[in-house]
Amino acid sequence: MNVHQIPFGALLRRWRERRRMTQADLALAAGGSTRHLSCLETGKAQPSRDMIGRLSECLEVPLRDRNDLLLAAGYAPTFRESAMDALGIPQAAMKRVIDAHTPYPAFVVDRRWNVVLSNGALPQLYEGCAPDLLAAPVNAMRLILHPSGMAPRILNYAEWRGYSLALLRRQIEANADPVLRALSAEISAYPLPRPPAESSCFAGSDQFATPLRLMTRLGPVSFLNTIMVFGTANDITLAELALEMLFPGDDITARTVERMLAEAE
Repeated sequence: MNVHQIPFGALLRRWRERRRMTQADLALAAGGSTRHLSCLETGKAQPSRDMIGRLSECLEVPLRDRNDLLLAAGYAPTFRESAMDALGIPQAAMKRVIDAHTPYPAFVVDRRWNVVLSNGALPQLYEGCAPDLLAAPVNAMRLILHPSGMAPRILNYAEWRGYSLALLRRQIEANADPVLRALSAEISAYPLPRPPAESSCFAGSDQFATPLRLMTRLGPVSFLNTIMVFGTANDITLAELALEMLFPGDDITARTVERMLAEAE
């Protein structure tokens, strides 16, 4: 075992406590005994590969971290981590979806919100953003919320930042990624910008969900967003990707997008 490798029992206990489960709760869910689970956590017993799989399922451990549990117990990792351009059919499927969503923005982000695929729609939305925020790899969270990014033109910045920080908190609770912790702390420290004069012409796009409301030089726009993931991924890279699509939140936005398209022709 590598001298820096955290013992399996310590890792298991971390995940159990992170999920706020008692030993009895986890033992019952995994079909084992509390005594055996206690022995696993103290290192007095060695888990089987099957037991690691059952415990990981009960604790909803991400694939990347399941490999760490396997390695800590002395087993070879099960889940591979492919390069983005080696995903083949899944990558092609994501590209078809985001291309079909044109003219509305759609993009794919990795586990740290870096954009790995995009349909490049509506460049007018990113006017005025600092060039370094638009340089690859673009971090979607930072681009939208940074004072030198889209933040000064977001009409409901406080709401959108709150939504974004809530997303990050859920991710951090799920996998405790230190990079996401740093990103969350960075965004929390951004100053609240003074929003542009808010238009009263929005047609209730926030009745059902919080929209991203943005002022552009062609007028205000309001987008509803959806986030999709692959539900049965067995590859670490694929499991950590999320596809985000923006839909017009009202008729005003649809008409403004038509003007943006006409301008680009």
